[in-house]
Formats: sequence, C-alpha cells, structure tokens
Amino acid sequence: MSNQEDTGRLVDAMGGVERIETKILDHGFIALVDMMPRLIPEGKTADFAIAQAARTSYGRGTRQVSEDESLIRYLMRHKHSTPFEFCELKFHVRMPIFVARQWIRHRTASVNEYSARYSVMSDDFYTPHAEDVCLQSMENKQGRDGSAESSIAQKFVDDSSRVHGDAYASYLSAIEGGVARETARCILPVSAYTEWYWKCDLHNIFHFLKLRMDSHAQKEIRVYAEAMYATIKPLFPLACSAFEDYRLNAMELTAAEVEAITSGHAPRIKNKREIQEWSEKAKKLGL
Repeated sequence: MSNQEDTGRLVDAMGGVERIETKILDHGFIALVDMMPRLIPEGKTADFAIAQAARTSYGRGTRQVSEDESLIRYLMRHKHSTPFEFCELKFHVRMPIFVARQWIRHRTASVNEYSARYSVMSDDFYTPHAEDVCLQSMENKQGRDGSAESSIAQKFVDDSSRVHGDAYASYLSAIEGGVARETARCILPVSAYTEWYWKCDLHNIFHFLKLRMDSHAQKEIRVYAEAMYATIKPLFPLACSAFEDYRLNAMELTAAEVEAITSGHAPRIKNKREIQEWSEKAKKLGL
C-alpha cells in the first residue's frame, strides 16, 4: 500500500454495494450488510479509524499510511484494544441452530435472531457430506477424530434426511392443527437453519476469529469464521495483518514453559491437557 495522503473526499468502504455475501454449507450464508466507518477518506482503508481513535489529536489527512500501520501494529502487539472497538461490523448470518448456539457464547455482540414464535420455520436442515462424518475423538471429549467407515457415514446421512423430513412434516401438522408456533418448534432438531443479524466491534471480532478459526473449533462454525475473515480483511488490511502476526499465528507461553525453554528441562506441569498443549508448542518451536 502506498503512502498516500487522503484527498479530503470520502468514499464508501464497501464500494457502494448493499451486502457482501458468501454461501456457507448447504443452505447457509454470511453477509456483511453495514460497517463503521462506512465512509472513509479516499486513498485509505477503514484502518484509518483505528489510528484516529488512538490519536486524540489526530487530524484527518495529516498522517501517512505507514505511520498508521506502525501504530496499529503497536496497539495489537501491546493489547491496547479500545481503538479497535471504534470499528463495528454488522453481519446477516444463516446457519444451523447448533452453530448458532456455539456462536452465541461470544456475548460481546448485539444479536437479533429470527423468531420461531412469530414465524414459521423453513424446511432447510443441515446434512453433512459423508466424508465429514467423523468418529468421536478419544483425546478431546467435544471433538472429532478421523473419518467414519463409509457405511456408517452414509447411514448417518440417510438417517438425517429421513429424520428431517419426518420432523418437519410433524411440525407443519402441529401448526395446521392449531398448536402454537412456539410449542410446535420444539419438535425440530438443532440441524434446522436459523438466521440473525450480528453486530460486533473489531476487537471482539478478532477474539471470535482467534477461537473459531482454530483447528480445534468445530468445522461447521470454522467455515463461517473463515468466510467472515475473508470479508473483513480487504476492509482492514493493516489491522488484519497485525492480527495474523500477533494473535492468530502467534502463541502464548506460560511461566513454566518459559522456564523449560531457558533451562532445557521439562516444564513443571502435571495436567494432561496442559502437557499436550506444551508438546504442540514445542513442536512448532522446533524444540
């Protein structure tokens, strides 16, 4: 990116489009529908708002892009989060209910979800491909590990399609029989699709992405996080570059791990999970 002074002219950070959408899974999507800042100085990216917030005496057009980049990297490196909170993004997301229930644990966003009390649910359900049906991990109680045999995987896919059809038929039958929508929805499985508007500041989006783009995250939410990151990276290239260098692709060391590295001895840890985590870090460090 060139060290270009802004011209005083403002342009739309989203290029004048109403939404930037990516299709996800079989019936889902994630779409950026609004952001702050929406209007940015010509010749700059939305990163300028981060530097502007960090400089209380900042005057528009008085700083070079290179200076903004150094400041943003300093802020990320030293975990000065407030300037990143001055940038916000609003997404329209359609995903399976079980993905939404993982997602909602990130409590720093504003969320408004489609209501099955007021409206009838669609007949869209998530069914994984057979190659995505995996075995239960023996190391991680909430994870998967290795593909299931083809016959087992295909049976799961077939059973899913059958259950989805039966559940939706029963759901519609209940509604047609006068059962309240808020009660009828109880029969639908967590593979049913829901949707919401989700608004969050950039600092907390980075926290969401750090956790949900991790290889340990469930694939079905990881693909949403990856699509989200691909959407925001062209809008905040300086912040995203710093995020990759100091958060996403970085690692933190505990006091025991630092001592192990400096002393050359095994770390003073006994917890099985922590030992495994240290082993993974040591491998990355070539120890």
